[in-house]
Amino acid sequence: MSLADELLADLEEAGEEGEDGLYPGEEGGESDQEAGEGEVAGGLEDIPEEMELDYSAAESVTSIAKLRNSKTFSEITEKITEYVGKQRMNSEVSGPVESDPEYRLIVAANNLTVEIENDLNIIHKFVRDKYSKRFPELESLVPNALDFIRTVRELGNNLEKCKNNENLQQILTNATIMVVSVTASTTQGVMLGDDELQRLEEACDMALELNQSKHQIYEYVESRMSFIAPNLSIIVGASTAAKIMGVAGGLTNLSKMPACNLMLLGAQRRTLSGFSSTSLLPHTGYIYHCDVVQALPPDLRRKAARLVSAKCTLASRVDSFHESSGGKVGYDLKEEIERKFDKWQEPPPVKTVKPLPAPLDGQRKKRGGRRYRKMKERLGLTEIRKNANRMTFAEIEDDAYQEDLGFSLGQLGKSGSGRVRAAQVNDATKARISKSLQRTLQKQSMTYGGKSTVRDRSSGISSSVAFTPLQGLEIVNPGAAEKKVAEANQKYFSNMAEFLKVKKDGEGGTQSQTPKF
Repeated sequence: MSLADELLADLEEAGEEGEDGLYPGEEGGESDQEAGEGEVAGGLEDIPEEMELDYSAAESVTSIAKLRNSKTFSEITEKITEYVGKQRMNSEVSGPVESDPEYRLIVAANNLTVEIENDLNIIHKFVRDKYSKRFPELESLVPNALDFIRTVRELGNNLEKCKNNENLQQILTNATIMVVSVTASTTQGVMLGDDELQRLEEACDMALELNQSKHQIYEYVESRMSFIAPNLSIIVGASTAAKIMGVAGGLTNLSKMPACNLMLLGAQRRTLSGFSSTSLLPHTGYIYHCDVVQALPPDLRRKAARLVSAKCTLASRVDSFHESSGGKVGYDLKEEIERKFDKWQEPPPVKTVKPLPAPLDGQRKKRGGRRYRKMKERLGLTEIRKNANRMTFAEIEDDAYQEDLGFSLGQLGKSGSGRVRAAQVNDATKARISKSLQRTLQKQSMTYGGKSTVRDRSSGISSSVAFTPLQGLEIVNPGAAEKKVAEANQKYFSNMAEFLKVKKDGEGGTQSQTPKF
């Protein structure tokens, strides 16, 4: 007993179908084969390649894929051909929709598409195992099952057909054809026999025929869902609506089902002990995998599935009572769903930076007093800083430092004192001298010796001996002229001058004042 047989035996014991389900390749009745084929083949999709069944030993594809020649397949396809030409309206259905024969045909056709998918997977594995003898690299170059089968049918034994093949260009892209042609020229495969090539062509033809039948069933189901459940098919599509009704057991049972259970219809429940279950999404069914939900980002799909399930419940209840045959309710519900989807995907509003409100407190009263005055004196500008900030009009300033161009000392040291640092005089703290004392000091300075060179800051080389053209040497007073000017200024422009006598003019009434010294 191989490892794959042991695995299938464990699956049959743990599965819900019990021991009745048979995997493809076992000997059993045709009805049992059709009943268990869908579940087991569907379960084989997630089995790793090293544990899959090996179909290389199978003689023909008909021994492992029996759906094409089954009685059920032929009956359903014949009935679909009969009903395709008939046009029916929703008003023709009266009573429960489950009693309508065409409705039962739709449910059976929908279940048949699942079995066709399983058979297509089996045929793909059969063709892959057989053709790996001729071109083993083709499986990795063409991952799609149907494209792989069409490519094998076109190439066959002659791999040179890859170049300039119009039929192959309709199947694969130009880049893929180039890679396939380059790989085919270096492959290590061997030629296939005539019998093996004939079995491969038979399997490819069966797969293409089953795929065509599946599309015909889809077209028929979608065309008939418009009169059985028009509102439901508008929301999730005709194919998904047919699958939901088939699993629920009819439109009446679907209308009685709550939305939370409707979302779980078609959920995958597999008991593969020992295999990873990360690829299986729990609590996800046909609603989650429909196109409406899958169009959204992954983080919104579960939320969208709950919303779509709730709207599908409402639409199924409308359809079960044969109301709104034109689909108005379905269009309204779908528009509401799309509006909510757009709302979910809107970017968050930009936060506006609001300015701080104006303070309610009024302007505080300024502090006064001795302490405040002292603080202002301590932090106020000094005389040095004031002179440094003051500039002379229409005069080019000299740079104070060689490295700091444009930085000058302003009026500092230009007041005639000759000193860079002028003496700071604080008006609030300087000693006050009366005017009489000031006049006394001025008379003393004028009487006793006058001004010295130190006080007057005059030139130290000035002399009292002068050379004249008439007398030669003559003794003169060098400060006589300066003293005379100072006495005149002291008499008329001194700050101690005052008016002592006031005379009245009798005629005009005017007054004249004369200073007295």
